[in-house]
Order: sequence, then C-alpha cells, then structure tokens
Amino acid sequence: MNNYKLFLKFIKQKSIFVMLLVIALSAVLSLSLQKGVLLTAVHAEEAGVELPAFEEGAASGEQQQTAEGTSAAGAEGEAKAEEEEEGELEPVQYRAFFGLDSRVIVWIVSELHLMFAAFVLGVPIFAVIVEIVGFKGGDIKYDKMAKEFTKLLSAAFATTASLGGLLAFSLFGLYPEFMGHMTNVFAPTMYVYALMFFGEAFTLYGYYYSWDILKGTSAKKWFHISLGVLLNLFGTGLMFLTNSWATYMMGPSGVSMKTGRLLSLSEAFYNELWMPVNIHRLIANVCFGGFIVGAYAAVKFLGAKTKEEKAHYDWMGYVGNFIGIGALIPLPFAGYWLGREIYSASPVMGNIMMGGAFSWTFIIQAILIGMLFIGANYYLWLGMGRIKGSERYTGYIKYLNVIIFMCFAVWLTPHNLPLSGEERAMIGEQYHPFSKYFGVMAAKNAVVNLIILSTFFSFLIYRRSNKGTMVAFSEQGKVGKIGVLSGLGFCLMMLVSYAISLNFVELDAQIKGYVTPLIFALYIQSLVVCLAVFLTFKNKGKLGQFILFGVTTCIAVLYFWYYGFQVMQKANLVLRYLSVTQVSIVMSCLIMNAVIDIFMFRKAKVVGEITWGKMPVRSQYALLLLCIVIVILMGLMGFIRSGLRMDWHVYGLLQDTSQWAYTPTLSFMGRVVGLIVALFLGLVAFVFWLANLGDKKVKTEAE
Repeated sequence: MNNYKLFLKFIKQKSIFVMLLVIALSAVLSLSLQKGVLLTAVHAEEAGVELPAFEEGAASGEQQQTAEGTSAAGAEGEAKAEEEEEGELEPVQYRAFFGLDSRVIVWIVSELHLMFAAFVLGVPIFAVIVEIVGFKGGDIKYDKMAKEFTKLLSAAFATTASLGGLLAFSLFGLYPEFMGHMTNVFAPTMYVYALMFFGEAFTLYGYYYSWDILKGTSAKKWFHISLGVLLNLFGTGLMFLTNSWATYMMGPSGVSMKTGRLLSLSEAFYNELWMPVNIHRLIANVCFGGFIVGAYAAVKFLGAKTKEEKAHYDWMGYVGNFIGIGALIPLPFAGYWLGREIYSASPVMGNIMMGGAFSWTFIIQAILIGMLFIGANYYLWLGMGRIKGSERYTGYIKYLNVIIFMCFAVWLTPHNLPLSGEERAMIGEQYHPFSKYFGVMAAKNAVVNLIILSTFFSFLIYRRSNKGTMVAFSEQGKVGKIGVLSGLGFCLMMLVSYAISLNFVELDAQIKGYVTPLIFALYIQSLVVCLAVFLTFKNKGKLGQFILFGVTTCIAVLYFWYYGFQVMQKANLVLRYLSVTQVSIVMSCLIMNAVIDIFMFRKAKVVGEITWGKMPVRSQYALLLLCIVIVILMGLMGFIRSGLRMDWHVYGLLQDTSQWAYTPTLSFMGRVVGLIVALFLGLVAFVFWLANLGDKKVKTEAE
C-alpha cells in the first residue's frame, strides 16, 4: 500500500515531464506539417527495401519443391515474369521518417546531441582545474564543488551517448547515400572514435566513483587527478574527430571533386576549417558548461533552506559565471578566425554568411551575445554587494553601463535596413545615411572589442573590491618578477611575430601600402606593453595598467574604426589582416593587465571578507537568463554552420536533391531552435533531478 501511494505521488509530481514530452512531439509534427512534408504514399524505391537476389540453381530448386499441383510450363512462365518485373533496384538516396520531415528530425537530434556533448566536454575541464586548486591549497570546499560538477557530468553522459546513437541511426537510415560517402572517406577515424568513446566512458565513471577511494595520500590524489586529465584528453579527441567530419562537409579536401574518390585521408581530416572550428568549439563548450553550471547553482540557491547551502551554491554560481565570462571574452576572437577561414575556403559561402541569406541571423547573434555580456556584468555588479569595501568602485558601474549599452546598440544595427520603396525614396538611397556607418564590420569589430575591454575592467574592479593597501611590487619576490616577465615575453612574441609576418603578405603594391599602419600599430602596442611592465617594476603598476588600457582603446577601437572604413573602400583584402591585428592588440592588453593585477595584489591587505550567500534573488535569475541565452545561441550557430552549405551535403561535391533541399526561413528556424532549446532545458532539468535523487535519499535516512 505504501509503495502504491509513493508511486501515485511520483506520477503526480513528475507529470510535468510527460506533458513536456507530449508538447515536444506535437511541435515536431506541426513543424513538419507546416512545410507540407507529410507523405501520403511511400514507394518501394523510396522505402529502400532491397529484395534478396537468388542464384539460378537456388531458384530452380525452390520451384521443384513448390511445383506440386502445378505444371512445369506454368512455373517457368511465372519465373520469367518475376525476372522481368524485378529488374535491378537503384540505390536509395533518401527516406522519410514516418512521413515527417527527415531534415528537421536530424536537425533536432543532432543539435540536442551537440548541446549535451558540449556540456560533457566543458565541465570536466574546469572540474579538474578546481580539484587541483583545492588539493594544492588544502581547501576541501573546492574538492566538494569539483565532485558536484562531476556528478552532473556522469548523469548527462548517458543522455549524450543515447542521443549520439539515435543520431547515427537517423543519419544512416534517412540519408544512406550521404552516409555511404562519409563512411568511404572517414571509416578508419570512425573506428578510432568508437575506441575513444569507450575510453571516455571508462575514465569518466572511474574518475567519479573513485573520488572518495583515492583520498588520503598525495599519490592517490594525483592518480585521481590524472584520471580527470585523461578524461579531458579523450573528450577533446572525440570532439576533434567529429569536427573533421563536419568541416569536411563545408570545405572538402583530399578527395576527387569529380568522382568523390578518396585521395588522401590526412588531407580530408586536416582540412582548412578543422583547426578554427576546434578552437572555437573548445572555447564555446567551456563557456556553455560554465553558464549551465551557474544556472544549476541558481536553482539550488533558490531552493536552499539553510545559510550553509545558500553560501555553497552562491559560491558555485559565482564560479560558473566566472568560467562562462572567462571563456566568453576570447570567444568572439575565435569566431573571427573561423569566419575568416570560411571566406578563404569559399568566398561564395562567406558572402552568403555575412551578406546573403544568413546576414540577419548575425543580427540575432549580436543580440544574444550582447545579452550574455550585459547579464554577466550585471551579476558581477550585484556580487560586489557581498564584498565589504566594494563601495569604493561602485561609481564606475554607471560609466560601464553607458559604454556597454551604446556598444550593444551599434553591434545590433543592420547595414541594410528592410525598407519599402517609399522609405527608400524618402532617404534617397538604399542605406540609411546615419546607421549605415554602424552596420559594417569595421564598426562592429570596434564596439565588440570595447565591450570585451569593459567587461574585463569590470572583472578587475570586482577582484579589487576587498583589497586594501598593496605590497610594493619590489617586495613580491622572484615569483612576481618571473610571472610578469613571462607575460611580457608571450605578448611580445604574439605582437612582434605577427608584425613581421605582415611584411611578407602577397598583395599588389598599391594595396600592400595599407598594411603598413597595421605594422606600426603592433609595434606601438609592443612598446606600451613594455612600458606597463617597466612601471610595474617601479611600483607604479596601476599607472601602467591605465596607460595600457588607454592606448589599446585608442588603437583597437577608435583608430581601427576609422581606418577600417578606409580599408573597406580602397583595399578590402586588407580587412582580414586588420581584424587579426585588432585581436592581437586587445589580447595583449588583457593578458598583460591580468598578469600585472594578479601579482600587484598578491599580498594586498584584505579590507573585508566575502559574505557568500548574501545575494539578492534577482542575481540568480540573471544566471538562469545567461543559461537560456547561451543555449539559444548554441542552437542558432549550429543552424548557421550547417546551413551555409545551402543545398549541398558536401559543399561542391555531393548535392542534396531531396524535397527538403531549401534554406529555411528565419521564422521556421526560430520555431525549430525554440523547440530544441525547450527540449534541451527540459532534459537537463530531468537529468539533474535524477542526479540529486541519491542525495535526497541519503539526507532522508540521516534525518
């Protein structure tokens, strides 16, 4: 009787998941019906049912066994008729999914798999780092948080594997010809993938379930950490393998473009877009995992009953947000690199991306990324309320607000406004006379870099909130000097090496002259970085940071905004070098200022302790918003990356001739991505609920 009551209570409480499943299935059906892809009849050729081919001897033997009561002449006539009717079946290219849109099915399943895979890849990276920090510092709370990270990971891993299996079956079943081609090219790497998947599974569960066993001695703990490192190697290797398949579809190499025959597996694997996608996805996965962990901590914070629980999950939410911001800052740079390589691999695909059918998706992307930066900064500013002594820096927040929102407005301004004929006649041209200067990449690159610099400055004042009198840098010892000089060496190597490489770019003599200002800008930044380090050694590190911030803003934002317009009009080919120069200058500022700040405040007097748990409720909703936005952004970028191929399975080699070979409208894309986001968040909530069942049981037994 008690079991029956518990079952009824479970069904009543968890019926929401059944409702979500019903709504999801209904949405998939409605999306397919809207596009008119409900098939009323499926022919045998489309179904792809291959009939068995029998040898002549076997056929005659069967006829002899079934010839009772039938004349020999009648049997021979039937056999001939069957041979004429059967013929040779043509290979199957496409199949339908129970009458539904096959492409939408693969779209949803693949995106869900990629989102869970991103979480499973990103979380182990900072879980191992947090464990190492806790072990070296002797703080058990870091170890506890790292274990909680891994608990979420272990619960999500099975879902990732299940979705991966469903995706494989869907692709081989619905697109057999395409998957046949991919198997012919990448078969050896698929075997490696299977072996590495087993390696990741074994190390993941070994890492999680041996947590308490491998404690007590330094040797045991380092062995446990080595399992975590091995887990990350397997996960990263799996991502690199699958990225080679995806990037081959965008920029095929190593095959004959006429016959599709494999010429070189290494060239097909290591194609032009492989490494840019690897770097971009690696950083994006860490950002994705950080914000999801932050949302998990926010939910636990809102439901916490004790001050201890609130303090723990407040700290966990801060760490998740910090990881998300830390990966978000370099993410646009990785995106620029990927976009540049797409242009290099296929100028047609690049024009489609930024100026064609997908141009408005990047306006949506700008809105989402702007929301991430605003939300992350908002959470940081609220977090200053838990730190005694932070009142000294709250005056900067209003200026940062103005800068970020103005940059956000420029970033989402489109170049080509959707004007009617009357509106175009009123302004006298296709582009608005004012907004056209903010819709081009020169302006957008400038404001993005200013947002990044402002966010970094926001984080620096958060770090300094409870720091008082600094110890002079001359008293920091060898550690501080080695650290600052190492940062200087890295920045100089990055700036000077690229400045030297610009002297050897192959451009026409008239155009090459526009590269010279970029070289001068890199050398000026190198001198300013050296000046900042010199002032730091003279115990004037704050002045050095201020000068470095100021010069970087003047060059990378103000000057390159103006110079970018000149280059666009007179030497468009130089834009790719200008963007890299801009990124290098901003990155040198971030790296050098971070290193100086760390060692400048290393032994500073603490004004007040951080009161964990003292956060307003709206801060937790900010973390939830960041999670939702990053999931939407992941879904949008997945659509852009795959959709750039237009009606090609493998761009320029294997064309999509199915009835679904069209570019979806923005409204249709929005509905599908919205459905994916709802399904993913629902599945994540369910998986996290399952992961916490054991904790609830232990807590109940303890009470």
